[in-house]
Amino acid sequence: MDVTPLIPAGRQVIESYGRTGFRVSGVGYEGAILVFPDTTLPWEGIGSFGDLDAAHLAAVMERGGVEILLVGCGRRMLPLAGALRARLREAGIVADAMDTGAACRTYNVLLAEDRRVAAALLPIG
Repeated sequence: MDVTPLIPAGRQVIESYGRTGFRVSGVGYEGAILVFPDTTLPWEGIGSFGDLDAAHLAAVMERGGVEILLVGCGRRMLPLAGALRARLREAGIVADAMDTGAACRTYNVLLAEDRRVAAALLPIG
């Protein structure tokens, strides 16, 4: 029995993650990325999870249409700052921080469910 989620053509599927980057829909990316259902972008300006603030997620908030943001913190889960979570909520986005592997898997499941999801991912290195 195939348990692979059915994802519509043209969607950005996260295929793998590692110490230095990601593979999304057949394309390799070095460093941190922002993944939306229709495109993947380099996540500019972010050095580490500890640096994360609203300015780093402006592209997500300005894009519109995102209801769920999964934040891949790297090797282990860390909490989002309350002020950042509140700012995202003001933009209509529910954010959930988790380790990067869990964020990648959860993104793919929500994408298959046709949810309005995005992922902001740091490599696990």
